[in-house]
Amino acid sequence: MKVAIIAANGGMFDAYKVFNIATAAAATDAEVGIFFTFEGLNLIHKEAHKNLPMPTGAEHFQEGFKRANVPPIEELVSMASEMGVKMIACQMTMDVMNLEKEQFIEGIDVGGAVTFLTYAKDANVTLTF
Repeated sequence: MKVAIIAANGGMFDAYKVFNIATAAAATDAEVGIFFTFEGLNLIHKEAHKNLPMPTGAEHFQEGFKRANVPPIEELVSMASEMGVKMIACQMTMDVMNLEKEQFIEGIDVGGAVTFLTYAKDANVTLTF
């Protein structure tokens, strides 16, 4: 199975959605690729992914995450990388935001929409968060 995910939002809940699905799919031996664009780049930015914003009024979830032993985002990002999840940072968005590949976690690819579409053209599942 092949899973293609677009990550276009950059909050804490977005990161959990993206990386929970990606790691679960990778654990079933699916091929997984994520295209990070616009605010979604925060999810793989070296510093930003450690301090993602929680939606206003949802602070109580932090306690629930701890109680349920949900790993922090930083750990989920590492797990995804170790499991072979392909991570593509959007070149256009990086150019617009004046970001360099070195500002992101190790092991990502940089490419445009065509790079992602080439990957996703035969995906069994395509998701957007």
